[in-house]
Amino acid sequence: MDLDWSLIRDLSSKLLLAGAGALLLYWTISAVRLVISARGINPLIKQFFTQVASGRVDAAYLLTTKSYRQHVNRQQFIRFLAGLQLNKYRNLKSGRPRLQEGQIMLTVKLKAESKEELPLDFTFAKVEDNWRVERISRISSN
Repeated sequence: MDLDWSLIRDLSSKLLLAGAGALLLYWTISAVRLVISARGINPLIKQFFTQVASGRVDAAYLLTTKSYRQHVNRQQFIRFLAGLQLNKYRNLKSGRPRLQEGQIMLTVKLKAESKEELPLDFTFAKVEDNWRVERISRISSN
């Protein structure tokens, strides 16, 4: 009877270790896949905010998908950007990308010198070989 319990305990600890190893491998593969998939998003964000900051709103608008432009016309886009008061922010920090159904979601926090933050949720979709902005929304602070 003692031999059976030690055998079961030994086997269960090996199974637990194998399961943890498989889970770690899965997480690693998922993380690498996400990083590879997200290439090109940070330059797109930089380009988007550079266009807006230099007053080239139409160029920034063209960095969005056709679907976005069908739901948000140019005037609505301009009003949305104006409402964000982007000129008071000097820095941006992007969060960890999340992959869902072929799209990448990313939270970007704009930071002002006064330590005020403006978090924005971006969703990106691949159009041909390039990432484009599919959705932008302000995250409300509670």
